[in-house]
Amino acid sequence: MNSTLQVIPFSGTRHSRESGNPSLIVWIPDQVGNDVSTQFLEIHNDIRIKSNIQILDVIKIMPLKTEFTLLTFYKFVAIKNPEQEVKRHLIFCRDIGMKGRIYLWEEGISATVSCNKGQLQAYKAFLVSNAYFNDIEDIDIKSSSVKSHAFEKMIVKYRPEIVSLGIKVDPKQVKKVYQKISVDEFKNIVDSSDQNYEILDMRNSYEYKLWHFKNSLPSWTVNFKEVKALVKEYGKKFKNKKVVMYCTWGIRCEKLSVLLKNEGVDNFYSLDGGIVKYINTHNDGNWLWNLYTFDWLVSTPVGDEKTHTKIWTCIYTGASTDYIENCRYSPCNARIITTRKAYKQHLGFCSQECFDKGKKDLLIKPDFSLDKKDYKDIRSQIKLGKLKLEETREGISRYLDNKLGKHSFNHKESQKEEYVDSCMI
Repeated sequence: MNSTLQVIPFSGTRHSRESGNPSLIVWIPDQVGNDVSTQFLEIHNDIRIKSNIQILDVIKIMPLKTEFTLLTFYKFVAIKNPEQEVKRHLIFCRDIGMKGRIYLWEEGISATVSCNKGQLQAYKAFLVSNAYFNDIEDIDIKSSSVKSHAFEKMIVKYRPEIVSLGIKVDPKQVKKVYQKISVDEFKNIVDSSDQNYEILDMRNSYEYKLWHFKNSLPSWTVNFKEVKALVKEYGKKFKNKKVVMYCTWGIRCEKLSVLLKNEGVDNFYSLDGGIVKYINTHNDGNWLWNLYTFDWLVSTPVGDEKTHTKIWTCIYTGASTDYIENCRYSPCNARIITTRKAYKQHLGFCSQECFDKGKKDLLIKPDFSLDKKDYKDIRSQIKLGKLKLEETREGISRYLDNKLGKHSFNHKESQKEEYVDSCMI
């Protein structure tokens, strides 16, 4: 085999339209190793390829270290039949082995997917071939490198609204009223602490609480739907200022711009491309701490040793940390800023309230790194009558008290976002 030939298989298989037999799509660079003249070739049932390099009688697909990309994008565009686009997308994305989440609706598309190099090129070609999606802005600048697939499977669904604001918007109206500020202009505003501007974080309050831009203010919402009731209040509060809104990708701000315009609020601008475009363009420390992502990573570090800023401390010990977990008591599930050691010492509960409630109703998420009890199975055994509720409850209570030992909780009450956000408003 020619030593310059590199075969990078997709993680999935597809079927040949001609033979119906499984085939693989492979990525083959040219003889000098450049990506410019790469080819997508199909290996059919006889596993023979004729290329400009040579005839390969047999190609043995070996595991290779592959580069992965996390691709995030959206576009407001009027789609006549979104259900049909859902089917087209799902077939293609599963065909090439891509993973992630794509949502389509009458107003457009929103996607967060992970893909290897070949899948990335194939999916971009697929988008370009579609009249709805052939001109998506910032698709490259909003992408980032990841070590592996960021999702377990590929999901493509129809949704009535991608960002739940409770209103339908005309994509043409979005383009008409949308006022944007470039990442460079935004950087100047933040760096200079320009008093003519206020910076408003349009994500949910718990996200702002964890990480945000310097000198920014929270939106005072637990979820985006609440913004509708605050639009007039925003207009009054910021009537003498120019306001720059930002969100993760920019999609919330684009949709909100229509509602603001309809209410006669004209002094609101949006950070073009959102947080993702900014941090992929400027590594300057203006973004504080990590970034909340919508995949298994949950929290993605931003910056390097010089610019990465830790702004939060462990809820148990007060130590500076980058680690984030969720409360183990299922009805709470609060995001916890902690160290892994302190989280284990407190058995995964955020507060005394959650610890006490968990001992009573046993609604505890199993985690064998914290203790050896399968609480889900225990609840099933109680439901089937194989275990007695009171005896089991008493036994679990003693077990957890012994595991907790000398450690105590700094917070008496649940740290669930809905309960603690009021202190920010």
